[in-house]
Amino acid sequence: MEYHILVVEDDREILNGIAIYLKNQGYEVFKASNGREGLDVIAQNEIHLAIVDIMMPVMDGVTMTMKLRETHDFPVIMLSAKSEDIDKITGLNIGADDYVTKPFVPMELLARVNSQLRRYAKYLSALKKAAAPNEHIFTVGGLELNEQTFELTVDGAPVKLTPLEFKIMLLLMKNPGRVFSADEIYEKVWNERAVNTDTIMVHVRNIREKIEINPKEPKYLKVVWGIGYKIEKQ
Repeated sequence: MEYHILVVEDDREILNGIAIYLKNQGYEVFKASNGREGLDVIAQNEIHLAIVDIMMPVMDGVTMTMKLRETHDFPVIMLSAKSEDIDKITGLNIGADDYVTKPFVPMELLARVNSQLRRYAKYLSALKKAAAPNEHIFTVGGLELNEQTFELTVDGAPVKLTPLEFKIMLLLMKNPGRVFSADEIYEKVWNERAVNTDTIMVHVRNIREKIEINPKEPKYLKVVWGIGYKIEKQ
């Protein structure tokens, strides 16, 4: 992954120096000379980390960091010529992730950049995993079926199904609202041509006994008379 790093510094010599070191490490670098320019760059580009000086004209680094934190969560490393603890505390309190005092050793700054990017990469990976739907879990109302573990729960309570019952539920829960004829269910579950589908009715009755509060008035597994069976959308 190519990381995009924004450097916001009003001292042109320091700005260009940092940019050279970062480019030599393979990073794509964006530059700005004050906080307002920095926010403009962020609005127009995907940024993965920002190095922001505190003392700048037009808009200082503290104000810029506060504003970007309203919408962005990438790491921010703050720079300052001062070494007082109050500056460090202020920077960290308004959302900065690290703090470097000028003058600094370039390799120290690069080490901090690398460290912050590693943490950010792990954070992004965790977010993706949390946001990604599990392709093997199917949920309809209070029913949850896990295709990998062969488990079915109803309102959180596990339900024991036979292998054939599980296959029937898997077929129907993968397609909530769709009506399957007895022939279709037989051919898809048994993987052979349907000859005698009376067994489907028996399996449906057994499944209802396990998943429905009142099997005679089913909430989930419905019969569409003359057509077939479906899992009702909730």
